[in-house]
Amino acid sequence: MSESPSHDVDRFARLTELLAEWQPLWRPMPFQHRRLPWAQAYPELAESLRALDDDECLRLQADPFTDCPLAEWLPVAELAALVELPELAAEGPDLPAQWAEQVGGRKWQQIEAFVPRMAAQPGTSLLEWCAGKGHLARTLSRHLDREVAGLEWQAALCHDGQALAERQGTQVRLAQQDVLAPGAARWLTADTQVAALHACGDLHGRLIELAAEQGSAVTLAPCCYHRTARTHYHPFSQCGRELAAAHGFSLSREDLAMAVQETVTAPRHVRRHRERANVWRLGFDALQRQVRGLDAYLPVPSLAYGRMPDSFEEFCRWAAERKGLVLPADVDWHAFEQEGQRRQAEVTRLELVRHLFRRPLEVWLVLDRQRRLEAAGFRVELGTFCDRELTPRNLMLRASR
Repeated sequence: MSESPSHDVDRFARLTELLAEWQPLWRPMPFQHRRLPWAQAYPELAESLRALDDDECLRLQADPFTDCPLAEWLPVAELAALVELPELAAEGPDLPAQWAEQVGGRKWQQIEAFVPRMAAQPGTSLLEWCAGKGHLARTLSRHLDREVAGLEWQAALCHDGQALAERQGTQVRLAQQDVLAPGAARWLTADTQVAALHACGDLHGRLIELAAEQGSAVTLAPCCYHRTARTHYHPFSQCGRELAAAHGFSLSREDLAMAVQETVTAPRHVRRHRERANVWRLGFDALQRQVRGLDAYLPVPSLAYGRMPDSFEEFCRWAAERKGLVLPADVDWHAFEQEGQRRQAEVTRLELVRHLFRRPLEVWLVLDRQRRLEAAGFRVELGTFCDRELTPRNLMLRASR
């Protein structure tokens, strides 16, 4: 059970105050700065971070609040208390393992945790929002022995998902529907219960607004708050808008991305690939500053996993071509790659300040969504539906009216 609404209102207000007060420290991205803007004002904090050994750094990346050496400068204990949320209760028996057929292992575990916490009411129409191949819809249909509709904008996913549903004998109907289009509203009524597991940005934002208008019950695990058409965040709730205005608190799309940058679930080989890519990007950053004679960050396009060049030199030549830079003939590639390694070690440590505020920012964003639904007359529970080791995006809103 979620805590009382008044407690969540207090939590929302205090998180706003702290995020606003400390934004000069958590906003700047160490990756983009050779000298962080706040390091001059907090030299001892910066030096304590740089002095951390690798093991301690890894520990704090995984758990930034426990035995945190930054508590001397930052409100660690209060932030830890403000992001502590109850686990929402599950109902019914465990789901049969054979239902996981055709579903990825981690995705299935998330569905296993999500479905028993949906608390579906008799007589309602069940709908999966942004269904993909309908893995969640099929599981809900089997679990509840009821028909479930699913909305998905990609025709190929609808086709493949419908074939899966029919082969497995589940009562699922997938419909091709862009949930951002006006026609999506017709799927929601006061008798609809909507399930959305990791719907991104504007997609779950659209669901919240339609549910508020139509009175549809919602079970939502939001994700990817930065995937939005807006360049700056517009709070969903009147309460959120008033608090943000009172404290001079605004969020860019880049700020929103910080809330979902935790990587505790990434496989080791993916983490190694990401670390190498970061070393090369930082090495190129040092090179481009020298070549341009300008001490400023130059963003470089991302490359999908598996498409990285084979060497640091090849990466730099690729990046320089993308940015229209002519590199000198006598580049000391080894020296710049070593500088990238040095900067990567430093950035990883300085990023721990942002780690401290990552979960508080995510909780603040979800509380804003909760306030919007409550203002529309919903009873809303907020809590977690699984351990963060399964997915860091483990927050769930259950709303009914």
